[in-house]
Amino acid sequence: MQMIRAIFQPKEFTGKHMLFSMVAFFGVIITVNLIMARFAITSWSGLVVPNTYVASQQFNAKAAESRAIAALGYQMKLIPNVDGLEIDFIDSAGNLALADTMVAELRRPVGEHHDRHMVLTRDADGIYRGAGELAEGEWIATVTATRDGQTIYKRGRRFHVKADGSLRP
Repeated sequence: MQMIRAIFQPKEFTGKHMLFSMVAFFGVIITVNLIMARFAITSWSGLVVPNTYVASQQFNAKAAESRAIAALGYQMKLIPNVDGLEIDFIDSAGNLALADTMVAELRRPVGEHHDRHMVLTRDADGIYRGAGELAEGEWIATVTATRDGQTIYKRGRRFHVKADGSLRP
């Protein structure tokens, strides 16, 4: 019985034990904070516009321009694939529409390392195509179509590309 008591006798909790516990606890907290601060400093800044005041002053003009472009009634069907983008550009009557230039500004919702400018050309079948592989993940395409020097279509569209290059349903 004496032997069992000696085995299960609790050890004394000393100041050294307390010091080790406190150093371990705060060491973990400080290490995690330093790692998170490093990621925050080295990752995307979150900057959308360089000067928010200037952007706010231009808002009403851009909103009016956007409403005027939307009133023209053009629509697009964006089709990402392994080779790039295809755009089926349709006028308000449902016919294939013509544009002098069709440009897609492709960007990731977070980060700028994959952002790029893609010029699409109209093929014989009336579909606009732009070459360039799209990596898997979320994308935002801002498509601008112009004819006779006027912007006739400008709209952004968010889409997801699967690993095989197809659009997520």
